[in-house]
This record gives sequence, structure tokens and C-alpha cells, in this order.
Amino acid sequence: MGRFSDEGGYGLLKVSQRPSCEVYMRLDFTALPPREAYAWMIATILPRPIAWVSTISAEGKTNLAPFSFFQGVCSNPPTLMFVPVNQRDGTKKDTTRNIEAVPEFVVNLVPFALSEQMNSTAELLPYGESEFEQFGIAAAPSERVRPPRVAAAPVAFECALDRIVHIGAGPLAANVMFGRILCAHVSDGVIGAEGRPDAAKLDLIGRLGGDAYVRTRDIFSMERP
Repeated sequence: MGRFSDEGGYGLLKVSQRPSCEVYMRLDFTALPPREAYAWMIATILPRPIAWVSTISAEGKTNLAPFSFFQGVCSNPPTLMFVPVNQRDGTKKDTTRNIEAVPEFVVNLVPFALSEQMNSTAELLPYGESEFEQFGIAAAPSERVRPPRVAAAPVAFECALDRIVHIGAGPLAANVMFGRILCAHVSDGVIGAEGRPDAAKLDLIGRLGGDAYVRTRDIFSMERP
């Protein structure tokens, strides 16, 4: 393998040789342009669960969009987070605009059976146009929040906004949404013998780099020490 330099401003430094003879590339993330840093992050932070988030505007227009910077935070109080980054022109995504106006949202989980519908909602629509309507995705009313949930989602978390943490500014800067989980809808069809969701029955998908995804059916177990 040849040497890498940071010429051109991409933060690629020379290859380092470790005692094991395995070769590593070292990246200076403080020098990488945001798009290049993003490309490396989504190609290495794997797999990423997908939050299919439904929101509603102050005018009552629904929105549905997928986000793969998503994770649980804690159970006391029950909290999760997901991250809509700004558009490439620095403007906020519709999801962010809606939550700022109506501080509630639903995180719908995505099984393989809904992967195509989920992917369709990544298309940019004019603000105020509903992905539910545009792509024929059935909605079901929520119980505790105003945005609807995806009717066919095996799990849907109704959330009230806890806080928004803004990190950075401009294109690809983050608006980290922390949501207090108020209630969850869990399909009986994904419950296993022990009364909890069964990963194989859920058959959720995760995001890899580029256009690649993974299913969560390749499972192994290890006892914790």
C-alpha cells in the first residue's frame, strides 16, 4: 500500500505500520471537509438502527423521514435520540422544523418488509407535502402525541421532545433530538416465547455505508461476565 498525505485538504495522513504488520490508515478528522468526514463515519459506524420518524407541522401537515443516527439513551426516564443533520445548503430538514413547532414525534422501527417504503420517504418533498400520502403509507392515530404512527411498523415509540442539542452550524451540522418515550405500540406478531420482542420476528434492518443495508437475523449469543 502506498503512502497517504494530507495534500488537497482531505486529512489523509501517512500509513502507519503496527508491530503486528497490519497496515492502518490514519485520518485527521479535524482537517476533513464535512462531506468527507460524513462519508467515513457512515462507512464505519455500523450497523446503524433506523428511526423512521413521523412529525406534524403547526398547520397539521404530516411528515415521515428515516434517520440512521439513532439510539436509546436511558430508561430512567425512558429516552431516545435521533439526529436530523442540516441539508447540504445549511437549511433545516422538515423534521427539525416540525419538531420545533410541535415538540412531539413518533419513532417507527423498520422491518425488512417495509424497507422499500422507508427508502421512498428519503426523497425530498416540498415542505408541507406528506410522505404518508405521497407514497401510500398507511397511518394510524397515536394515543399521546399528535403525529400519527406507521400502521404496519412492528414497534412505534410515541415521544415528547425533551430537548434539542445543536452541534455545529451550516451544512451537515446536527440537531440532536432527545425524546421522552411516553408509550410504545408493539405488534403481537413479534413477541417471543418469553413475552419480549423476538429479534428474528422483528426482522429489523440497519444502515451500512452507501446504499447497503443489513437484516438482523444473523444472531449469536454470549453470556455476560
